Amino acid sequence: MAGRNPKAQTVRNMVLAMAVIIPVAFVSYVFIPHDEGRASDAVPTVDYRVELDTARRAAPYPVAAPAGLDKDWRATSVSYRAGGTGGKEGSVWHLGFLDPDTEYVAVEQSDGPARAFIDGASQRAVKTDRTQRVGDATWRHYEGEKYNALVREERGVTTVVTGTASAERLAEMAAALKSKKG
Repeated sequence: MAGRNPKAQTVRNMVLAMAVIIPVAFVSYVFIPHDEGRASDAVPTVDYRVELDTARRAAPYPVAAPAGLDKDWRATSVSYRAGGTGGKEGSVWHLGFLDPDTEYVAVEQSDGPARAFIDGASQRAVKTDRTQRVGDATWRHYEGEKYNALVREERGVTTVVTGTASAERLAEMAAALKSKKG
């Protein structure tokens, strides 16, 4: 009895199945819409008001947050960490944003040792001789490979406005900061 080769039958069935699947996959890819939005859309926006109020009550210094920024600024991260009993790091406030150009800008504050805090917050940016008057405060420029920063050292607190944004955007954030103790 002459029969068909089962291996040849399996290969034939696989080829027929692929002949059906590949065109269906192609048509699906072409006609189903793809999300080609900006990469920044993948970063969630956060409401930082509760954390800000909590930090202002708990922090030993007036906590800074922006007021009056354009709606194109999006808050993306917020945290407050109370200082430990050792006092090495101090209490740390962080508020991160994407600016209207989708560059990162962060407000960082601490009452711990300034040099180590600035180094960490600015991703090891280097202090320059340049200063800038923003509102009624003088800020020191720091420049780095990853982040640039504006730094203001006051009695009891260091404020760092840092990120990948332009110097103009960093200054815009610095100008919008309002410090309050809750």
